[in-house]
Amino acid sequence: MRIDFSIDIQRPPAEVFAYLTDINKLPEWQSGVAEARWEGQGGPAAGARAKQVRHFRGRQTEAELQVTAYEPDRRFALDTLSGPVSLSLDCTLEPKNGGTRLLVAGEAEAAGIAKVAGPMIGRKIEKQFKGDFETLKRNVEAAGAR
Repeated sequence: MRIDFSIDIQRPPAEVFAYLTDINKLPEWQSGVAEARWEGQGGPAAGARAKQVRHFRGRQTEAELQVTAYEPDRRFALDTLSGPVSLSLDCTLEPKNGGTRLLVAGEAEAAGIAKVAGPMIGRKIEKQFKGDFETLKRNVEAAGAR
């Protein structure tokens, strides 16, 4: 399933990028995420790996993520390496009227029993994605207003 949308955020790309790539903030804006952390030393960079624990279908699951693109203030992409949903996510940031246009492109596929539900799960994933990025927008704009 393909997901493509954009969202305008009234903060500069550097602030949006910093929040988007701060894995410790994932539970603040991504529904279902209970915990997230970088593996090994350092933080986000192309090739870096992270683990996240999320609530999925009434239980906790762990997923491993890998950064596939990291261009400060411009682009951030990652893929899931394990977990109940296979996901490739690519976020591009563009300056727009003193703020940022965030373009989100994703490819998701459920595994196992979730795959059987097909289109119903697809619509739910897309709705969740858009809602999560609306939360990111509110959080970044509120932090900038302080």
